[in-house]
Amino acid sequence: MKEIGKKKYYYLQQQTLEEIKGLENKPSLLMHVCCGVCASYVSLYLSEYFDLTLYYNNDNIYPKQEYDRRYYELVRLIDEYNKEKGTTIKIIKTEFDGENYLKKLEPLADEPEKGKRCLLCYFLRMKQAMQYASENNFDYFTTVMTISRQKDSETLNKVGEKIAVLFPKVKYFYSDFKKDDGIFKTNQLSKEYNLYRQQYCGCYYSYNDFLKREERKKKL
Repeated sequence: MKEIGKKKYYYLQQQTLEEIKGLENKPSLLMHVCCGVCASYVSLYLSEYFDLTLYYNNDNIYPKQEYDRRYYELVRLIDEYNKEKGTTIKIIKTEFDGENYLKKLEPLADEPEKGKRCLLCYFLRMKQAMQYASENNFDYFTTVMTISRQKDSETLNKVGEKIAVLFPKVKYFYSDFKKDDGIFKTNQLSKEYNLYRQQYCGCYYSYNDFLKREERKKKL
């Protein structure tokens, strides 16, 4: 596939959706999701093309109360979609194991945000989710994270490419959900459904960075 600058993954996304339009039945897609806000627009968008299941496996989120809060907001949102909009989106949640997950990130504790620690975090969660997709005969796998302002879509798709080699039974769905006003649509739906908007990415390290920012604000 010819690379078309920074829009490469958006074009690959659109190409796959065009191919799917011609199918008699919707293929199944397992999408890793991190919160209700990120899932708000993307879930509605993809449910038009796929038999969609959301996979909430986010052992990185700290503390446990935050993990639970994001999950229950996601459940609330999807329940409302299924009732109001006639979607049939499903959610799978893995058992939380934050303590062991943090141990995996500790060797990279001094890495800056968006550095090697974040790359490892993307890889671990996406690999776990894609393994589930492979073991349960899903047609496609993707992650919602390319909708995030704070995350680089090219980086995430390259991680997805590497993981896809390990699970050849599942097609990796390339995406750049920020394109085509994805962030604007996400913000509109977040307001409409009064979704909880977290103030940090999720992990122990981003949580501590958030606390430091709050302390600096108090001193101004």
